[in-house]
Amino acid sequence: MARTRYASDRGLTSRMLVTMFLLGLVYVVFVGAFFVFVPNWAGVALVVAVLFLLAQYFFSDRMTLFAMHGRVVSPQEAPELHGVIDRICAMSDAPKPRVAIADTDVPNAFATGRNQKKAVVCVTTGLLRRLDPVELEGVLAHEMAHVAHRDVAVMTIASFLGILAGLITRFGLQWGLWGGFGRRSNDQNTGLILLAVVAASALAYAVSFLLTRALSRYRELSADRAAALLTGRPSALASALTKVSGEIARIPTNDLRSSQAFNAFFFTPALGRGFSVSSLFSTHPSLDRRLAQLSKISDQLSRGV
Repeated sequence: MARTRYASDRGLTSRMLVTMFLLGLVYVVFVGAFFVFVPNWAGVALVVAVLFLLAQYFFSDRMTLFAMHGRVVSPQEAPELHGVIDRICAMSDAPKPRVAIADTDVPNAFATGRNQKKAVVCVTTGLLRRLDPVELEGVLAHEMAHVAHRDVAVMTIASFLGILAGLITRFGLQWGLWGGFGRRSNDQNTGLILLAVVAASALAYAVSFLLTRALSRYRELSADRAAALLTGRPSALASALTKVSGEIARIPTNDLRSSQAFNAFFFTPALGRGFSVSSLFSTHPSLDRRLAQLSKISDQLSRGV
């Protein structure tokens, strides 16, 4: 984690290491197998996946802002928002990120950028209208904790295997249909190799998907914890979580669909009322779990623990 006053989290570090190790293990086995069975297309898929990874890593801030229609604002344009960011920077001893606003009624916030120098913290106009300054401070402290934890870089690297698996599936199918079956229609080995390509890719994608989602959920809990300890007001963050979750449930479903692709970045996922999904596949912990952790931190602070 970067050198700031955000509280360190050994649990975050250990889970990152375990998850990255497991992803790396699956990646080595997966790529090794494909270089043996599908040498032509595996190399191409690997190169394309690396290019995607580099683009996502170096341009994540620009791509996310563009997709969310966010724009960087100056202190003159948004003095109160900049004031809250300045206070958090003073408390955390962290460099100030760029500050952006996205014009949407969906109340949310996100941070992006591969490091502190490239970081952007963006809030929506819907969030600014609904939260008071203390609640807003808790949300922004949460987002800046993601920057301090280098979460964007970690999640970008962690998602690499899923990208690679998807590309090799596509290339493998093309190889089987065009290069393999077209020339050796009677060769049963070609069909077996194609089946192995699809099965192994699906398995690798499923494993990487579950591991990255687990890491994403824990990074949200870690950011909640770091923000609550930094500001000393876990109740304000809990209030913001409750308010934002309740307000999102009232947003029309059609308005939420355009934002759901960015749930992994958001302070809280843009899910409509009645939406249910297994915690195993969610990018965020449940609201109850986040509130329970904040309640525990509040109790610890009150007792001076």
